[in-house]
Amino acid sequence: MFNMLIFLIAFICGYLDSGLGGGYGTALSPILILMGYKPVEVIPVVLVSQLMTDVVACLVHHKVKNVDLHFKSDHFKIAGTIGAFSLIGVVVSVFVAISVPQWILTLYIGILVIGMGLLMLLAQDKVFRFSWKKILALGTIASFNKGISGGGFGPLLTGGQVLSGIDVKNVIGMTAFAKAMTCLVGFILYFMMGKYINWHLIFMLWIGAIPAVIGAGMTVKYINTNKLKKYVAFFIIILGVLTLFKIGGK
Repeated sequence: MFNMLIFLIAFICGYLDSGLGGGYGTALSPILILMGYKPVEVIPVVLVSQLMTDVVACLVHHKVKNVDLHFKSDHFKIAGTIGAFSLIGVVVSVFVAISVPQWILTLYIGILVIGMGLLMLLAQDKVFRFSWKKILALGTIASFNKGISGGGFGPLLTGGQVLSGIDVKNVIGMTAFAKAMTCLVGFILYFMMGKYINWHLIFMLWIGAIPAVIGAGMTVKYINTNKLKKYVAFFIIILGVLTLFKIGGK
């Protein structure tokens, strides 16, 4: 059965995620829980639905030249390496998720994301040197967040890459690539553990989010980079606040 509300929510979350580098799971997970879906049902649904939207986002951002994801490009090497290291975090997180109180992890993610957004605002006129160690550490932590709650990957990794001196338009495309790898492994682990998968909800999310992803890729191409960096910072802070509200929604 077609659900217009789910379609609109997926469209908005998909557009913001692909246009600003994160927020699909961070915003969508608490919304679905407030709508009555169980947390254990929401996480694998968000992971597999975002896998598809991130694949589309990579294709669109590459097509309009926001990022170069050719096999031998620097962008591909950075995104691929982040994705590979992210597998460590997501594997650990799936097992931790069944033993640690969810509210503690949610509190951690919210504070961390808000801090990253504030740091971006304070350092918006500064340029930092690229560091593999910082980027890979962020990727591992971000993937842990993703596997635990369905969100918290994009805001953290997007903010970290921008602060490392990478152009924000490149960052959005590379984050989508690394996120797709993380979502794939996270979903496979939940599936192997025998968790219930709501395929109807997944298809509804795809129908709403995929068209939004295509439009977002075109939007990023024509937005001023300096303004976009501020938008990303404010958006990340908002997502951090939403994540904290998620504690009260459970």
